[in-house]
Amino acid sequence: MFLLVQTSESSHFYICLACRWIQGFTNKDVYFVDKSTVAYPCGNYIYFLDLTTKKQSIFQGPGSGVSVFTANGNNGVFAFTPRGLNPSIFVHSHPTLGLNNELTGSSKLDYISLALSDGGPYLVSCSSLPDFTITVWNWENATPLCQQERGGNDACFLVFNPWNWLQICAIDKSSLTVWNIERNGSLHVLKPCPVELPDVDGANAKRFVLSSHSVSEELCYFGPEMPPSAIAGLKGDKTEDLVNKLFQKARVTPAAICWTTTSQLYVGCREGFLLLVDPENLSVSTLFNPKTPNEVPELKHGFQALALHKDHLIAVGKNNVVHDLQIKGTQIKITETWELACPVTTILYSPNYETLLCTSDQGQIFALNKNLSENITKILDVSRGDFVALSFSPTDNNICLTVRDPGQLQVWSTDGTILSSLSLQTKITCLACCPIANYVVLGTACGKVVFIEVRDPQQPRVVHQTRLYHTSVEHLVFNQHGHYLFASGPDSYLYVLDPKPSSMFAVLGYTVLPSPSLTLSAQYVKGSEQVKVLALCVDSDKNHSRQLTLLSLPAENFIEIPNSVERNGCLSNNVLNVSKYEVPYPLTSCALGNNEIFAYCHEKRSLQCFEIPQHSDSSGSDQSIQLNPVGEVKGHALGPASLALSPHRSWLASLGRDGVLQVRGCASMDECIELQCHSLCSTGVQLVAFSADSQNILTANTKDGSLVCTDLRMSDIAIHQDSDYEDHLKSQIQSENSTLSDMKEWNEQISLRKAEESQGGGSLLSIDVTEQDEKYKSLSHKTWLESRGEAIVKEDNEKYSETKKNLRKGLKELHDAIQDMMRENENVPEMKHLEQKEFNLDVDEQKVLEAIMEEEVLKVRTETEWDILAKCYDRDNLKRECWDAMKVKGRSVKAFHSDYEVKNYPLKERSKQALEELRRVKQMREIEKAQCTMQEEEGQRVDIKSSFSFEFGFSSPYIYDQFEVRSREQIVNQIILLQDVIYQVKTAFNKEFDAAHKQKVNELNNIQHRNSRIKELMTDLDLHDKIWEPSLTVAECPEKLLTVQDSEITAEKYLTPEQKEEQEKKELEEKRRLASKNDNTRERALDDMMDGVLEVKKEDILKLEIPPPEFVLTKPESQWNEEEKRIHKEYEKKSKKLSEEKEKYRKIMESEMKKLQTATKEATEKFDETPAKLFERKIKCEMAIYQEQLKMTYLLYSLLIEEEMGNREVELKLKLEQVLTYKDDIAVEVVKCEDEVEQFRMIYDTKVAEDKDLDKEFRKEFSDVPSHFVDELYKLFKRRPRGQKMRAQITKTLIPFKDPTLCGSMAPESLGNLLKAVDEMDSPQNMPEGLSSFIWDRFCTFRRTKIEREHKVKMNALTLAEMQAFLQKRREEERAATEEIQTMSEELERLHKVKSRFMADIKVQFLLKWGQVEESNTELTVNYSNSLLLHRRVVEDLNKSVRILGEQKISTMVACKDFRKGFIQQEWEHKKKTIQIEDRENKARDIQMLKISEEQQEFLQKTDRDSRMSQKVHILEKTIAFQEKSHLKNVAHRKKKIEQLKRQATLKCDKTSVFDFQLSDMEVAVAERKEIHHRIATDEPSLKTEERYQEIVQRGKLKDLAQAQAEELSLLWAEVERLRTRNFPSLNRLKHH
Repeated sequence: MFLLVQTSESSHFYICLACRWIQGFTNKDVYFVDKSTVAYPCGNYIYFLDLTTKKQSIFQGPGSGVSVFTANGNNGVFAFTPRGLNPSIFVHSHPTLGLNNELTGSSKLDYISLALSDGGPYLVSCSSLPDFTITVWNWENATPLCQQERGGNDACFLVFNPWNWLQICAIDKSSLTVWNIERNGSLHVLKPCPVELPDVDGANAKRFVLSSHSVSEELCYFGPEMPPSAIAGLKGDKTEDLVNKLFQKARVTPAAICWTTTSQLYVGCREGFLLLVDPENLSVSTLFNPKTPNEVPELKHGFQALALHKDHLIAVGKNNVVHDLQIKGTQIKITETWELACPVTTILYSPNYETLLCTSDQGQIFALNKNLSENITKILDVSRGDFVALSFSPTDNNICLTVRDPGQLQVWSTDGTILSSLSLQTKITCLACCPIANYVVLGTACGKVVFIEVRDPQQPRVVHQTRLYHTSVEHLVFNQHGHYLFASGPDSYLYVLDPKPSSMFAVLGYTVLPSPSLTLSAQYVKGSEQVKVLALCVDSDKNHSRQLTLLSLPAENFIEIPNSVERNGCLSNNVLNVSKYEVPYPLTSCALGNNEIFAYCHEKRSLQCFEIPQHSDSSGSDQSIQLNPVGEVKGHALGPASLALSPHRSWLASLGRDGVLQVRGCASMDECIELQCHSLCSTGVQLVAFSADSQNILTANTKDGSLVCTDLRMSDIAIHQDSDYEDHLKSQIQSENSTLSDMKEWNEQISLRKAEESQGGGSLLSIDVTEQDEKYKSLSHKTWLESRGEAIVKEDNEKYSETKKNLRKGLKELHDAIQDMMRENENVPEMKHLEQKEFNLDVDEQKVLEAIMEEEVLKVRTETEWDILAKCYDRDNLKRECWDAMKVKGRSVKAFHSDYEVKNYPLKERSKQALEELRRVKQMREIEKAQCTMQEEEGQRVDIKSSFSFEFGFSSPYIYDQFEVRSREQIVNQIILLQDVIYQVKTAFNKEFDAAHKQKVNELNNIQHRNSRIKELMTDLDLHDKIWEPSLTVAECPEKLLTVQDSEITAEKYLTPEQKEEQEKKELEEKRRLASKNDNTRERALDDMMDGVLEVKKEDILKLEIPPPEFVLTKPESQWNEEEKRIHKEYEKKSKKLSEEKEKYRKIMESEMKKLQTATKEATEKFDETPAKLFERKIKCEMAIYQEQLKMTYLLYSLLIEEEMGNREVELKLKLEQVLTYKDDIAVEVVKCEDEVEQFRMIYDTKVAEDKDLDKEFRKEFSDVPSHFVDELYKLFKRRPRGQKMRAQITKTLIPFKDPTLCGSMAPESLGNLLKAVDEMDSPQNMPEGLSSFIWDRFCTFRRTKIEREHKVKMNALTLAEMQAFLQKRREEERAATEEIQTMSEELERLHKVKSRFMADIKVQFLLKWGQVEESNTELTVNYSNSLLLHRRVVEDLNKSVRILGEQKISTMVACKDFRKGFIQQEWEHKKKTIQIEDRENKARDIQMLKISEEQQEFLQKTDRDSRMSQKVHILEKTIAFQEKSHLKNVAHRKKKIEQLKRQATLKCDKTSVFDFQLSDMEVAVAERKEIHHRIATDEPSLKTEERYQEIVQRGKLKDLAQAQAEELSLLWAEVERLRTRNFPSLNRLKHH
C-alpha cells in the first residue's frame, strides 16, 4: 500500500511501509524447520534463524498476532494460528514460505496447542474455550479426520508419536493422556487412554471407578460400606472426576515428555520424578524417585525438558545443568554434563540429530554440535522483559536504544543486532536521546535522571545522575535542536535542564503544571526562536484528559535574563509563557507540531488536529481557551494509541493496541498507510519512535515482547527533500562529545562528597565513618528542589542571623510579660478579672488550632461511636439468640461447703411447627393403636426397657416398639417422640432445680439477716473478725453478666456539657440544704445533752462511762476531804456495778452471736444435702437422656445408610443406562463395520484376482515374441526395484538410532517413489539385446501396470487389516460393555439384597441387669442396702471353677481341632498311597505287556558273547554283498526309467501348454461353483433343525446333571455342618452355678 504525500512546496512523493527487522524472544514454541534453521513466533511475525550462517528472516502472519506455532523439520512445514475470532490454521512450507493450506475448524476464540506429525501430512490441534476440542487434520487436503470435544483443557500440550502417527500424547498441569487414532477405511476415531500418575510421595495411585466398588453381603456393625460418591450424594457424568479430586492424594505434575524408539514415553515431573509410561497397557514405572536416598543427587532438581538421542536421554532440571543420561532398565547413569549460564526450559534436536538446541526463558538460545565442538555455544541473546521505552539516536544513525524491565538498557544496531546492554539494577520508566551529544537520558522509578554516554555502543557508561523526584520520573523530552531537556513526574512539577555536558546537565528551573501530565512533547519554532512544550494534564480520570497546557521558553539560555528564575528555582513570567486550552472530548495522547496539535481521542477512536491560536498567553488567568478540531479522521479499532511526529514534522505515526502502525501526512490526514507490526494486546503501552532521518520507525508493545523496525520507503524526491539540522549542529555536537568523553564514570560516593564540600566547605573531614555514611544517605535521598531549598535557608540564616537573634529575644521578653500579667490577673477582684482568651495575641491562629482539635475530636468521637454501635449490635444479637430466646435460662446451684455444682437444662421455647408435628405424630399413633386389638398387641409386644426414662415415668405411650420401627416414616416419627421424651425429662428436672435454687435464695436471705445482726453485735463488742457472707455467683445468677456495675468501670465517666451543668446544679442544691441545717437549735441541743437520741437503748450500755469527780483529776488523794472521799466511794460503787452489768451483757451478746453463727452453719449444711441429691438426680437424668439420644443416633444413622444406599442405587442405574446406550451404539457400529469389512473384502478379492490375471496373461500379451525373449522378459517382469532398501540403509547410516521399520509401519511406501525406481528399470540400457524398442516399450507399460496393481493390492491389504483391527476393537468394546452391564446388574441385585437385609436387621437397645459385683470402697461410707454379705472364699472358689471350666473347654476345642487336622492328614496320606499303588500297578501291567523279540530273548538267554558277535558280522557281510548287487540293478533300471520319463515329460509339456489356456476359465468356473455350493450348504434348513435338536438334547442332559449335583452338594453341606457342630461345641452350653 502506498501513500501520496504533498509537501509544502506543492510537490508530491510516495511512501510505503515494510518491516526491516524484528527482535524479541518469548521462549514459546521454538522448533526446527529444517536441519539447521530454527523458528519461533515473535509478535505478529515468525522469526527464522539459520544456526550455520546466522542469517535471519521473518514471515508476517495474516492476522493480528501469532497465537500458537509449531513446525516439523523433517517435512519442512510449519503451522500457526493468528489471534482473533474464528481463527484458522495456516500451514506453510519452508524455505519457500508458501501457503500449503488453510484449515478452518470449529474454534470460536483461539487455539492453545498445535503439533505436526513425522509420519505424514497430519496435524493435531486443541481449541480453547468453551469446548477444548482436539482435532486431527490432513493438512494436504484440509480435511478433519476426527475430533473429540472436551478432550483438552486450558494448558494442553500435544505431541505426535514420531514412530506411529496414530498415537498422540497430551499433557496438562495435572494429567497425562494418550490418544489413539483408530481407522476403518476413511473413518478415523479418536480414543482417549488416561494414564494414572503416581502420588507425590511416589506411591502408585488407582483411580476410583464407579463400577469397581462392590457391596459386601455380610453386614458389619455400622451397616454396609458405601463408596465416597454415594456418601457425598454425587450423581452425573463428573462423579468419578469429583471423587478422584476430593478423596485422592495429590498426583505428580508432568512437565516434559519424550517418545522412545519403542513407542514408550519418558515423563519428567516438576516434583523430580522420572517415569516410563507404556501406552499399550498404560503401565507406569518410576525410573527416578527424588525421595529415595540412594538415587543420583544431581537429578533431584526436577525435569523441565527431555530429548532423546540414540539410546541416551538428554534431561534439563531447574538448575543451569544439562545431563546426558543412559538408562538401562531402572538404572540411570549420567554420562556427560554441560553447565550453562542460565536455567534452560526447552531442549530439542535438529532433524538430523546433530545439533542440540537449548532455550532459556531469559532470552538466550544455546546450541551443541558434537561434530564441531564439545561445548555449548550461545547463538542468540536478546534478553527478556517488557519493553519500557525506545528511541533512535539522533547523533548516530547506526544505533537505536531500548529499555526493558527491570532496568536494562540495550543498544541495537540499525540492522537488528544487539551491540551491548547495561543493567542499572533499578526500574527505568522513560528514555530520551540527546540531539547534540552522544548520550541517552533515563528516568528511574526512584526519581533519578541518569545520563549514559553511548559514544562507544559496545561499552555504554553512566556519566552523571541527579534526583528530581521522590517518586518516578514519568516523561523525559528533548526539543529537536537540543536546547532543553524537560522532565515531569506524578507531582505536577516540570523541570527544565540544560542538556549540554559542558554545563554538567544543570537544572535551570521548574514550573508547576495544573495537574500531572499524561504526555509531554516539545518543538523548536525557528521563526519565533522559541521552544514550546505541550503537556496533556490529567483530569479526575487518570487515563485521559481534556486540559492542554502549552509552555513557551526562549531558545537561547535564559539564565542571563534578569529575574528569569526565582530563588527557589521556579521560572518567572519573564521567560515563561503559559497557555491553557480545553478540548471538547478527552484525549489520551498528543504531539506538538508547527502551530498545531495532533491528538488521539479514545472515546471517538479518532485522530484529531487542533490549530494553536496566536497570542494565546493565559498565564495571568485561570481561564482556558476552547479548541475545536480542524481535522478529524478515523483512528485505530482498539485504543488508546501512542503518537509520534517525525523530526521534520511532516509525518505522523500512531500505534494502537490492535498492533497496527499507521503513518499519515501531517498536511493531509485523510489517507494513511498501515502495517500490522504487533499482535493484538488488550493491555500494555504502545511505543513508537522515528529515526533522525525519518526513514525508519521503531515500535514495541510492553506486553508483546517484540521490537519491530519498519522501513519508511519513499521516492527519490522525498529523500532529497529530507534535510535536517545536522550541518547546523555539527560543530556543537563535536564539542559536546569531547566534553562528554572527558567526563569520568559516575560514582555515587564521590559525587555526594563533592556536593557536601560545596555546601559545607570540607566539614566532612572531622566526621567518623558511620556519620559520613548517614550523611551520604541523607544527601542521596534529597531532590534538587529540596537541596536548593536547604541552600536558600542556609543562606538566609547566615544573612539574617543577627535579626533572628533580636527577634527571638524580643519574643522571650513578650512571653515573660504576658505570663506576669496572667499571674497578676488571678489575684485581682472578679470585676477586674479578665478571661484567658484576652491574653491571646494571635486569635486567628488559636481558632485554627481549635478547629483542628475539634475536627480530630469529632473524628475520634465518631469512630468511638461507631465502634460502640457495632459492639452494641453484637451484644443485642448475642442477647437475643442466647438469652432472650431461652425459655429456661441456664444457671447452676452450688453447695455451701462442698464442691457440688448442679446445672439445669437451658431450654428454648418449642416452635409452633414442632408442636404441630408432635401433635400430628400422636394422632397418627392413636389411630394406629385403635386399628389393633388389645389381645393381638399383648401377644406381640415384648416388654424391653431401653432407657431409664421408664423409671422417671416420662416414657411416652405413643413410642413405637423397637421391633416395629421399619419404614422411614416410622423412624422419623420415633425420633420426634424421643425428642419429646427428652424435653419432658429436662423439664421435670428443671422444676426440681428451680425449687432447689429458690431454697438457696431463701437461705441466703436468712443468712443475710443473721449477718446483719452479727455485724451489730460485733460492732457493740468492738470485734473485727471477718464474717462469712455467701452470695450467688455469676453461674447461679447469670443476669449479673447483663448488668454493668459502677465498680466495674475503672475509667472516669465522660460527661457532656449538659450533664456537667446538671451535676453542678445538684451540688449547689446539696450545699444549700446542708447550710440550712447548720442553724437547727433543737438538734444541736439534743446532740449536746443526749448524743442526739431521746432514749438510751440496752445496746448502748457498753458505751456508757461514769465520769470521775473533778477533784480526782486535780487533787492528790492525801488532800481529799471527807465529802470528797464519800463521793469517790460512791463513784467506785457505781463503776463496779456498771462494769458487772457490762460483762453480763457482753456474755449475752456473745452467746447470741454464737447461736446465730451455729444456726447459719447448720442451715447451710442441711442445704448441702439438696445439691447432693439433685446431683444424683442429674446423673440419672443424663443417663436417660443419653440413652434416648443413643436410640435417636441409631435411627438417624439408619436413615443415613438408607439414603446412601438409595444414592448408590440411583448412581448405578444412571451408569447402567449410560452403558446400555453405549452398548447399543457400539452394536450398531459393529454391524456397520462388519458390512464395510465384507464389502471391502470383496473389492480386495477382485483386485487380487485382477493382479493374478495380469501374471497369467503375460505370455498371451507377448505371444508374438520369440520364446527365448519371452523367458528373459518374464524374468525382468518379476524383478522389482530395490531403491527402498538403499534408502533405508542410508537413513540408518545417518540416524543409527532411528528404527525405519517403526517409522514406516503405519505409512506404506509411496507410489511416486516406487514409480521413480521403475523409471530407472525402464531405461533402454536394461533392454535385452536384439529386442525391438517397440516391444520393450510395450513390456515397460505392461510391467508398470502390474506394479501399480501390486501396489494397490498391498495398500488394500493394509486397509483391510486396519478395518479388521478396528472391527475387532469394536467387538472387544462391545464385549467389555456387556461384561460391565452384567457386573452392574449383579451389583444392583446385591445392593437390593443388602438393603433388604439392612432394613430387616433392626438395632434394638435394652438395659442389662447388673449382676453380683463387689462393692467399691472408694467412698468414705459405702451403702450396703442392696448388697449380700458373702465369704471371700465363696467368691474365689466360684471364680476358680469358672477359670478351670474355661481352660477345659479351650483344651477340648484344641484337641478337637488337632484331631480333625490329623484326620485330614491321614486322609491325604491315604489318597497319596492309593495313587502310588495305582502307579505301581500301571507300571507292572506295562512290564507284563512289554513285547520282547526273539533276538532279545536270545540275548538274555545266551552267555557266549564272542560267538554271537562273529555270527552277526558274517551275516552282515553277506547282507552288504547282496545289497550292492541289488543297487547296481536298481541304478540301471532307474536310468531306463529316467529316459522314459523325459520322453513323457516332453509330451506332457505339449499338453500343459494347451491346458494353460483353459486353466483360467476353469478356475473361474470352479470358484463360482464353490460359492454356489457354499451358499446352498449353509442355507439348508434340515441341517439347522438337526443342530437345534442336538442343542436341546444336550441342554436337557446338562440340566439333569446340574440338579443331581445340587442335591448332592446340599447333602454334603448338611453332613459338614453336623460334623462341625459335633466337633466344636458352643461355650453357651456349658452351664455353671
